[in-house]
Amino acid sequence: MDKLGSLQTFVKVVDEGSFAAAARAIGQSRSQVNRAVIALEEDLGVQLLNRTTRQVAVTPSGRAFYDRAKAVLADLHEAEEAIRENRETPSGDMRINAPMSFGTLHLGPALVDFARQYPDIRVELALSDRFIDPVADGYDMTVRISQPSETLALIDHEIIPMNRVLCASPDFIRKHGEPESPRDLATLPCLHYGSLPAGSSWKMNGPEGPVSVQVNGVFCCNNAEVLRDAALADLGLALLPTFIAGPDLQSGNLVSVLCDYSPPELFLYLLYPPSRQLSARIRLLVDFIYDRFGGQPHWDLVQ
Repeated sequence: MDKLGSLQTFVKVVDEGSFAAAARAIGQSRSQVNRAVIALEEDLGVQLLNRTTRQVAVTPSGRAFYDRAKAVLADLHEAEEAIRENRETPSGDMRINAPMSFGTLHLGPALVDFARQYPDIRVELALSDRFIDPVADGYDMTVRISQPSETLALIDHEIIPMNRVLCASPDFIRKHGEPESPRDLATLPCLHYGSLPAGSSWKMNGPEGPVSVQVNGVFCCNNAEVLRDAALADLGLALLPTFIAGPDLQSGNLVSVLCDYSPPELFLYLLYPPSRQLSARIRLLVDFIYDRFGGQPHWDLVQ
């Protein structure tokens, strides 16, 4: 068996957990699968698997080699698909991860339109506010709202700045008064993103330069829509993305405060592995998202 075939067989054995299951999956005999792995081990000069009568266990060297082999096979598959897609109508599967609120409010409807426009591309959207590594977690693309971090392992496309606003309900302001400086946030009830034990330090840029204050957190959540609802319920001041708070700011249900101060700017950007760069599906989606959202330079008001 050629080395590529041996790599594929070894990866299948690890994925399936046994030689017998791998043999059934690829349509070969158990002895053929075993010989392919033995040949690979002899060529490398290391033992990749510990064998028992019922199952196999991956050695430390085998685990390291499996991870690299899996990536090589994925890159090869992606390169083949890229060439095929350049000759044909784009098709195939696309796994995308995105933040929960932005996904439900904006990206989800956009991807429905994308799927309608490209019916041969099967879209899988997973929404989560936890940090995702698109390579390790098997996603073709990750959509993030944060301050971009440079990494040589991933390609990123910055789409648009995402503004945030410090706001509260009119009834809260009437009851507690409007803050006159960021220092007031240390005593006024605040609604913050994260965990209650850790607290939250809010950073802002103002007339005197950058300031940071440890806020008086009375309610916290890892979802900004919940924090908006808490602000509407008069529980406290919240630092919210305008793509969430925009409609309530327009209607007057929320009012902005400390308007001379602004938090550090966040960005909507796309991350994907370099191996996906040649994919026609990825190019189409990047262009689609940029056309859909890139024309709203600060997202101050959501239609």
